[in-house]
Amino acid sequence: MIEIAIVDDEQIIREEIENLIREQEPCCQIETYASGDELLLAGKQYDIVFLDIQMEGRDGIDTARMLRQKAENTVLVFVSGTKDHVFQAFDVSAFHYLLKPLEKKKFGEVLHRAVSEAEKQKKEETGFLLVKTRNRTAPVQKNHILYVESRGKKAELHTIKETFEMYASLNGLEMELGGNFYRCHRGYLVNLAYVAEYDHESILLTNGEKVYLTKEKYPEFVKAYMRYLKSGGVSYG
Repeated sequence: MIEIAIVDDEQIIREEIENLIREQEPCCQIETYASGDELLLAGKQYDIVFLDIQMEGRDGIDTARMLRQKAENTVLVFVSGTKDHVFQAFDVSAFHYLLKPLEKKKFGEVLHRAVSEAEKQKKEETGFLLVKTRNRTAPVQKNHILYVESRGKKAELHTIKETFEMYASLNGLEMELGGNFYRCHRGYLVNLAYVAEYDHESILLTNGEKVYLTKEKYPEFVKAYMRYLKSGGVSYG
C-alpha cells in the first residue's frame, strides 16, 4: 500500500487534495498535517508527500530539506500558489510542482505518475536480484543479502542462507541493489540492515562476520547508517 502525506496550513486545501486522491487512487493510505513541523515531528517515512510551500512557520522548501535527510526516496510533489520557488524545488529533488488552484485532470496525471514512481522505489528496495551462476539462474531476495564481496571479475553474494558467485562488477551491483547497501570499501558492499556494530576499520554483521571499512569513509558511513535508521530502516540485529 502506498502511504501519502498531505502538508498544507489551509484545511480546505488538505481536504481537496485528500478527496482527489481518494477518488483517483482509493487504495492509498492518507494522513494530513497542518505544518511542516507536524510532519517532521511525526517521524514517519511516506512514499509520497504533497507539500505546500508558503506556510506559517517552517516553509515547504525548508521542510523538504529536513525531510530529505531522513527520506531520500520519498516522492515530493510541491503545491503552491506561485511559480516563484520552482528552482528551489529542483534543489530538493522534487518530483513535480503543482500550481493552485488545482486542476483535477492535471492533478490526476501527476498523482498516477507519483504512485508509479513510489511503487518502483518500493520494488527496488524490497525486490529480487537475478543471480546468474555457471550452473543456474536464481532470484535472490535483496533483503536476504548480508554483503557483497568483489573477487576480480566476479562478485560473491553472501546471503543469510548461502553464498553465490557471479560475474558482475561491484559498481553495477551497487546501483542495482539500491540505497540500503553501502560501499564501505572498494571491495565490499554491506547491507545496512545487518550491521551489528562498527569501528573505524571494520563493520561487524549480525551473523558474526566482519567486513572492511575504509578509515576515510568512516564519517560518511556513520551518517549513512544514521539516515537509514532514522528513515525507518529495518535492523535484523
